[in-house]
Amino acid sequence: MTAGADPRGTTPEGARTEQEAARWVRGMFGRVAHRYDLANHLLSCNIDRWWRAHTVRRVRHVLERPEARVLDICCGTGDLVLALGNAAPGAILGSDFCHPMLIEAGGKIAGRRARAMLFESDALQLPLGDGSLDLLTVAFGFRNLANYQAGLAEMRRVLKPGGVAAILEFSQPPNRAVRAVYNWYSRRILPSIGGALTGNRDAYTYLPESVRKFPNAPALAESMGAAGFAGVRYEYLTGGIVALHLGVAAD
Repeated sequence: MTAGADPRGTTPEGARTEQEAARWVRGMFGRVAHRYDLANHLLSCNIDRWWRAHTVRRVRHVLERPEARVLDICCGTGDLVLALGNAAPGAILGSDFCHPMLIEAGGKIAGRRARAMLFESDALQLPLGDGSLDLLTVAFGFRNLANYQAGLAEMRRVLKPGGVAAILEFSQPPNRAVRAVYNWYSRRILPSIGGALTGNRDAYTYLPESVRKFPNAPALAESMGAAGFAGVRYEYLTGGIVALHLGVAAD
């Protein structure tokens, strides 16, 4: 686990409880929703599109099943929902607890006439029955949960035995030199550019801190195993600034 990491859940400055952390995160994303896509694509030099496309390739074997039920939680403005939909014969579900983000996602989905259905929901309390999904994905939203283990337990609950969970999330690069450059960029450059683009510097000061406090890739894999996922594996992307975790819901 990385130094300073908190295995329980996100801890925005000033938040003392899980409820306060969740309210802070919801409000923060609501304030940046209108410029979220522009900031993401610019700050990542559009590499975020490749990260999502790579995730789709890794779960394509599930997506291509005609009867597969697929949900993307913490879906934000819907980029992964759209990418998943391009590879699936049926409709993709997307959920988020931030209403302004869902409005942005709905506009994109309608504009592209994509097969997707959105609903507003907390990822820790999904309005779905036990074992109702074949695939559950989350991209860059898991580390914002107020309770990581509760999030994994809820993911396991709604997946069928044999269902797949895919977590695409920022991580700490294992290479010391890459990590140093990444940390310098995320703490010195990212808040200034992100703040200028969205008018909310706090959101892009929170980002590197949330990554620093988030469990590293091996620790997250261990937590997935403890939550009932088998065959958990992960791969580093782009030098390790991002990691993709995959696990199968055990019987």
